[in-house]
Amino acid sequence: MPTTVEDRWRQFFRWGPYGLLGIAVAIAAASADEFMDREEKGEAAALVAAVLLLHVLWDHRCRRVAAATGWEPEPPGCGPVLVPGAPGPASTVHFVLRTALAFALTWLSPFFSIYACIGYFDATHLLPRRLARAGLLVTAVIMAGSQSGGLPPASLVQWLAFGGLLALNAALSLGFSHLATKDAEKAAERAATIAELGRANSRLEQALAENSALQAQLLLQAREAGVADERRRLAAEIHDTIAQGLTGIVTQLQAANAAPGREDAEAHLRRAADLARHSLGEARRSVRNLGPVALEHDALPEALRKTVADWAERTGVDTRFTVTGTEAPLHDEVAATLLRIAQEALSNAARHSGAARAGVTLSYMGDEITLDVRDDGRGFDPLARPERPADGGGFGLDGMRARAERLAGTVAVETAPGEGTAISARVPLGTP
Repeated sequence: MPTTVEDRWRQFFRWGPYGLLGIAVAIAAASADEFMDREEKGEAAALVAAVLLLHVLWDHRCRRVAAATGWEPEPPGCGPVLVPGAPGPASTVHFVLRTALAFALTWLSPFFSIYACIGYFDATHLLPRRLARAGLLVTAVIMAGSQSGGLPPASLVQWLAFGGLLALNAALSLGFSHLATKDAEKAAERAATIAELGRANSRLEQALAENSALQAQLLLQAREAGVADERRRLAAEIHDTIAQGLTGIVTQLQAANAAPGREDAEAHLRRAADLARHSLGEARRSVRNLGPVALEHDALPEALRKTVADWAERTGVDTRFTVTGTEAPLHDEVAATLLRIAQEALSNAARHSGAARAGVTLSYMGDEITLDVRDDGRGFDPLARPERPADGGGFGLDGMRARAERLAGTVAVETAPGEGTAISARVPLGTP
């Protein structure tokens, strides 16, 4: 059953001529005695048979061409042009023959104009555009002749009526044809728009598929970057805890072996044991990604104060700690970063500088916080410094810079041979 307007029109163009012909034959037969003699009745019957044969042959051709060419629902000229293409010579011949037969039938009986009016509906579909108006005008002539009393007009009044009705039919047919052409153009534009939207949807689906693949790739890269970052974090934490702790333990054990008395040796051994326990705790906290133990109960200034005091006691270096500015609460990551940088700077000073004095300053500077670690040691040439120390540690200054950069901060080093070293770390304040 037809479900759309196009389906209904398609059914009309296929079966409508048969229905209109049947109605016209029935009415013409009922009034045959008034309009036709015996001979004309025979001619009308022959013409009706010719019309039926013409339509049967045309329907057969349409189905054959559709099967051969794959046109859906029909090839051009076999109904409303719902597919790309244009009417061909065969459809023009069909229209001309059908219109001639309709004209002859209407000449015999004006009631056959009921069948002839089909030309109003399919002239623009069966004829090329340059011939469509001519087809409509011929159909208008047939309709005007039947409406004025039959062809040919028998009197002046009929001729005048024929002329007026012809003008009216021609105007109406051409006007409706123009509107139909505009509607067809709009339908073609809508079809083109729908086709373009379909192509756009296809491109969008392809883009979405590409974006999905790209997202999966980005997730993989992010996962790999997270793994690499975690490895760097653990390496830095191990360096700041286990490596420094072991260095301090070795130093205390060496001092115990070189101590002149038992009490001095036991003091060094106790410090070594404390360092071992402290390093073990820090290692466990690093693995769990916890903050330094020094910050568990104290804020950064107090934690730095204790760290500096312990370091000075172990190394014997005269060290001072100073806080400037107005103290403000810090984000845990900021506090942990500055504490680790201070520990690394002091550890480097103990191992490489040979300093007699050192100073650590924590400065609150508005929206930034600065940590300065200075010593009066031997210093070094920063341009000649190797990328990785000879001992394979590799987490000294580079590790400090990496920690600061994670917080959008910087680490600057001022040093020269024989002039000591100053390390300055600057990071955003980062309140919790």
